[in-house]
This record gives sequence, structure tokens and C-alpha cells, in this order.
Amino acid sequence: MTIIEFLSDRLGQLVLQAVFAASAAAFLTGTGTGSGVVVILLIAWFLVLLCTQTVAFLRYHSRLRELENIMDGLDQKYLFTECMPEAADCYERRLLDLFRRAGRSMIGAVSDARAASQEYREYVESWVHEIKTPITAAGLICRGAGPEIRQKLSRELAQIEAHVERALFYARAESPEKDFIIHQVRLADIAAQAIERHRTLLIQSNIRVETDCLEQSVYTDEKWTAFILGQLLQNAARYRSEHPVVTLTARPLGQRIQLILRDNGIGIPAHELPRVFDRGFTGINGRIRGGSTGMGLYLCRRLASCLEIELQIRSETQDETKRGTEVILTFPATGNLSKT
Repeated sequence: MTIIEFLSDRLGQLVLQAVFAASAAAFLTGTGTGSGVVVILLIAWFLVLLCTQTVAFLRYHSRLRELENIMDGLDQKYLFTECMPEAADCYERRLLDLFRRAGRSMIGAVSDARAASQEYREYVESWVHEIKTPITAAGLICRGAGPEIRQKLSRELAQIEAHVERALFYARAESPEKDFIIHQVRLADIAAQAIERHRTLLIQSNIRVETDCLEQSVYTDEKWTAFILGQLLQNAARYRSEHPVVTLTARPLGQRIQLILRDNGIGIPAHELPRVFDRGFTGINGRIRGGSTGMGLYLCRRLASCLEIELQIRSETQDETKRGTEVILTFPATGNLSKT
């Protein structure tokens, strides 16, 4: 609190006292009191007023500083009212009581919301695991169909499974610390897992996948990272060119390791690059080709952040000789990992 703020809050009171002092001085003068005495009385009144307002300002200023220090020292700010010191007067005591009642109500509402969110998350996970059974059964049934129908059904079932998996990881991202385990894993194993999971889509899209220097090891969660890589492979398949090729390469960057996925697809317009990780953003290519939800890259960025993986994307769309997209996953150095 500044002096100006303090005086502005008490402006009405100060004006009223000034009017009272002026009226008292006029009355004393009118009753024959000497002007010297009136001046002395006004000076005395001013000094008393100055002292009382100074003491009040220092008291309020000190109190606010104390409360601000308590607030700054709290990790969970909503517990502020529970940590406040004893009230200074009756008014502050009543006000603090109201704040505490409001805070407890808010904490109760947040707890209920978290419980409901946890229940919904558990339901989604349960539903995902249950829906995988009929998807697998449908895949087995379609093997007995004709080649053309089998190919179409396999592709649609792969898309359904991809959407189901995305929903599962979206639910798990609400409390990531409970779902992933950081350990040493080879990039070749992560890439193989992602490629195998999307093998049907890659084959039907005629995509050739090339790998190079993937024998390097990183510290991450294999399942989560394979999911991120799978989402990138799906994007490469959706926005492929006439002769699609996807290249997976690893390279050291100091103590960190970079995994680079590069394709020769249709690319991303430069003005859309800053928004590709936004939730629900599809872009012009997504609207033209259809089937895009705008959740894939958003979820990749969210999961990568949980794993402390730096995710970057570049794209070329200038001409036929420079087209495609490059996504770089930079894995943290072992000593910088904060999650275990």
C-alpha cells in the first residue's frame, strides 16, 4: 500500500475533518477568540491528525507486508486464509471468517471436481480396454473377407484403434506421474514399436520407412514415446506425397539425443507452424483432406512436456524440390531428469 492509495481510501474522512476544523475556526473567530489562538488550535489539530494517520498508515502497511510474505511463502495459495495470523481487530476477524468460509467452500468444490475427473478418467481407461476386444475380434473376422473388403476394413479398424489409443493417452495425461516410468531404452526399440503398431496404415499408404543411427539409448518412457512417434507417423501418412518416404534418424547434441522424423509430404504452410500444437487446430491441409481432429500434435506436445522432451517442428512448402515436414524430439540429459 502506498501513501497515495491510503489517502485516497480516506479522502472522504479527511475532507469531513477539514470542513469541521474550518467550521470550528469560524465559530471561534465569530465569538471573539483571537486569531493567534485559532491558528495555534488549527496547527495542533493538524499535528494530531497527521500523527494518527501516520500511525494508521504504518500499521496497515506492516499488516499487508506480513500477509504478502505469508502468501509468497505458500506453494498452495488457496490455503492462505488457513495460515493467516490472529486478526488485529473485530472487523478483520469477521472479514477473515468470511474469507475462510469462502475458501473452504472453494476447496470442497475443487475436491469434488477432482474426484469427478478421476472417475471419468478411470471410466475412459476402462472403456478403452474393453473396446479393444471387439476391435481385435473385428480384425480377425475381416481376415475371412475378400482382399478388397479386408483391406478397407483393416484400414478403418486401424483408424478406430488409433482414435481409441489417443483417448486413452489423453485421459492419462491428466495425472502423468502415475502412468509413466523413466528408464533407459534404445531408440531403435521405440521406433520398431511405433512402426509395428501402425504397420497396416503405413503399408496401405505405400510409405517407405528408413531408419539410421537408432542404436543410441535415451532415458524416457518407452510406451509414451512410442505413442508420440506413432502420432507423427499417422500425420506423415495422412499428408503424404505421391511417393512417400519417412526417415527416422538420431544424432547426439552434447549430452542430449535428438530423434528426427522427416517426411517428403505436402508440408505445412509457414503461417500455420506456430499453431500446429494448439488444441483442435487442423489447418488448411487438415480441412481439405479430412479426418483430422487437431488433437494429435497437441497431445504429442503435452506428453512430451511431461517427459521433458523438447518437441520442434519445421516444414518446407516452397516448391516441388523442397517439401515435407521435420519433427525433432530432443531427449534430456540423464542428469537433468526431474522425474523418476
